[in-house]
Order: sequence, then structure tokens, then C-alpha cells
Amino acid sequence: MNLQVWLRPELDGPFPGGRVVRLHPVILASIVDSYERRNEGAARVIGTLLGTVDKHSVEVTNCFSVPHNESEDEVAVDMEFAKNMYELHKKVSPNELILGWYATGHDITEHSVLIHEYYSREAPNPIHLTVDTSLQNGRMSIKAYVSTLMGVPGRTMGVMFTPLTVKYTYYDTERIGVDLIMKTCFSPNRVIGLSSDLQQVGGASARIQDALSTVLQYAEDVLSGKVSADNTVGRFLMSLVNQVPKIVPEDFETMLNSNINDLLMVTYLANLTQSQIALNEKLVNL
Repeated sequence: MNLQVWLRPELDGPFPGGRVVRLHPVILASIVDSYERRNEGAARVIGTLLGTVDKHSVEVTNCFSVPHNESEDEVAVDMEFAKNMYELHKKVSPNELILGWYATGHDITEHSVLIHEYYSREAPNPIHLTVDTSLQNGRMSIKAYVSTLMGVPGRTMGVMFTPLTVKYTYYDTERIGVDLIMKTCFSPNRVIGLSSDLQQVGGASARIQDALSTVLQYAEDVLSGKVSADNTVGRFLMSLVNQVPKIVPEDFETMLNSNINDLLMVTYLANLTQSQIALNEKLVNL
């Protein structure tokens, strides 16, 4: 018997090269939050993945959960809710496209094939993301798949899910939240408070000082002959030094004090406005 594999048309651009799915931290946080808030008796939650497509990968930047009901015999998904939510997201982020869908759990079920078929009508060659919220192997396994039609020509066709490479990326603003969450690993009760602005500045200054100490020690070791010179490191350090603006110390101090005064003035005015609003509300309620 001559067995042929029939392939679904590929999504333009991303998968022929690196087959990489890039996830942002907000995706995982949103999926876990949806799982914790699921309806009583629900085994898993599903939702739509949104993001952008480039030449070699897809970048998942947003998502939302979709209500659904599952039993052993059937599955029902609120497609109207999914469409309305996507229309609302388009008003805020018009560049985000439907990339696929997610589901909690460690395996792909028969119902997953039916749900995937719906998303195939919404996006060409959608991705399917699974997040193991049950922590079966002691960790949250995260996998991504793309489907491929296969079977004998003229007969019933089947679907095969091919795994994709999953990588994690983040914006600078997301890094702050990720670093804060990671600190809870070292807390006995898994709780940690937010740092004040002054503490964050102090921490950043301490890290810069440590980095400068490391660079100075390396330079001293090279000059003393303890470490052989590396041209690549030297060029990098030279480029770094050239990027530092040349400012007279007195001018820098004047600029810093001026900015601090502006900041204190804005803070004072904001607090004054807040107090006036609170006072006005109490007078109105009298």
C-alpha cells in the first residue's frame, strides 16, 4: 500500500526556518490564573493565543481564556465569546493576530483535535500550546505543537501534532515582574513585598558597582600579566567607555539636583490633588 502524507498549507514565514515559538511571561501567568479560577468540576481550561509573526518564529504576547464544557463524549466551546474577545483586543492591539490556542494539561486529547480544527479556520496552521498545571513531573512542562494532516488518499484523514521549539522572551518592563517572582523561591512562605523606588535605585547602583569592580580587576590582571589580553573584550570595553558622556562634575550635580527638585514638585502636587479629591468626597457625602 502506498502511504502518502498530506500536509496542511504552512503558515507564511515562521515555521519553514527555525520552528520557534517565543513566549512572554504574561502568557504563562494568565494561563495559570485562568486555571486557578476555573469552574468547579472543570478538568482544564482553554484559550486563544495572540501575537505577531516574523520570518523565523511566532511571538506570543497575549492571550485570553475561552469558556468551554467537556465530557467523555463531547466538547462545547463558546465560539461567539472568542470572536467578541478578539474584536475587543484588536481595538487595543491591532497588530496582534490569532496564532492558535492553549490548553492546560500534559497530553493532547481527542477533543483537542476538534478544538484545533476550529482554530484552523481562524488562523493558517495554528499552534497548540500545552501547559502542565498538574506538575506531573515536578515541574510545569510547556510544549507547543503544529498539526499535520496525514493518511491514505481517499480515506479518512488523521491529524499528527508535531512539536515545536519553545523559547522564552520578555520586554524590559516584564523583567521587573519576573525578577520579583523569582525572589519568592528563596522566601520560606513564598511571599515577598515590593521594593520601594529608593531600594530599586540602591540595588541597581550596587549591581553597577559590582560590575565595575569586575572590569577593573580584569584590567589590572591584564596589565600585571596574570591574564592574557583578549582583543574582543578590549574593543568592547573601549566602546563602553566611549559611550559614557563627558560631563563636568559640577554640571552633572546641577542637572541631578534640578531633576530631583522637579520630581519632588510633581510628587507634592500629586499628593495635594489626592488630598483635595478625598476632602471633596467627604464634604459631598455630608
